[in-house]
Amino acid sequence: MSKQLQVTMIKSIHGRLKSHQACARGLGIRRIHNPVMVQDTPENRGMINKIQYMLRVEEI
Repeated sequence: MSKQLQVTMIKSIHGRLKSHQACARGLGIRRIHNPVMVQDTPENRGMINKIQYMLRVEEI
């Protein structure tokens, strides 16, 4: 079984680069302070690293 990551957006996506907004949507994040669970895969890690300045990530 692969690890899960709990990802929470702590800063708004408004006014950010389109590619950063797309990463947030790709991770399934819809609103601030609403945590989502994602699989710990290289693809998800890449999106998280790209927008890490507006996320809080916890390993579950």
